[in-house]
Amino acid sequence: MRGEKDHLSYSVVIPAFNEAQRIVETLDQTVRHFEGIGASFEVIVVDDGSADSTGELARKRAGGDSRIRVITLRTNKGKGAAVRTGALASRGERVLITDADLSSPLTELAVLEQALNQDADVAIGSRALPEARLVRRQPWYREWAGRAGNLLIHLAAPNLRDIRDTQCGFKLLRGDVARSLFASQILDRYGFDVEILYLARLRGLKVTEVAVEWAHATGSKVKPYDYLTTMLDVCRIRLTSPGRLADSARRRQT
Repeated sequence: MRGEKDHLSYSVVIPAFNEAQRIVETLDQTVRHFEGIGASFEVIVVDDGSADSTGELARKRAGGDSRIRVITLRTNKGKGAAVRTGALASRGERVLITDADLSSPLTELAVLEQALNQDADVAIGSRALPEARLVRRQPWYREWAGRAGNLLIHLAAPNLRDIRDTQCGFKLLRGDVARSLFASQILDRYGFDVEILYLARLRGLKVTEVAVEWAHATGSKVKPYDYLTTMLDVCRIRLTSPGRLADSARRRQT
């Protein structure tokens, strides 16, 4: 059994690709937040094959602080692969997935926590609920692409039709749930959000969508063609997920 001193309340997974300009400040804010609420935590930065000094700066900021870990992927594999790597390496009772730009401030963790405290297994931040606070909106073409994408998502994944925003990069999962789901997750790029939620619903887990504060940050890594590849990935989810669910069930029984 893990000793009391090794107990971790939170694992914070931050996928990072070419984030040299903000990774240090992001780590500073993250450490300050969790120190401020008096919680035990670890921060896992997954450097997704960055071409800049993201990994070097993150390791330098970590210094001798054992609460910060930096995992480096040798080539750029995609956000899904980076988040999966971090989630599977996590040890916390709860796993927070957040973007390096902190578009949703860490103070919004409290509303995700409330959902988990009310028996949710997965709490997802949402920009689409009426109560969401959009400090700075996305460009109009990204909003329209997101709406079109939601239509396809709801067609390909009917069990997610009640969810308005699958793509917000601010999610909190129970630790055992996160590690189990990501052990079955295979999509390497932006479709991973939909895949994780689809798998959660297939397993009968409770997914709760929560309105959060959000501000569009400059320097987004999402390119126009990423919307197309994401839609193609979404179409794959329904074809492959039932088999992986069955495989997971067999593994749990052995």
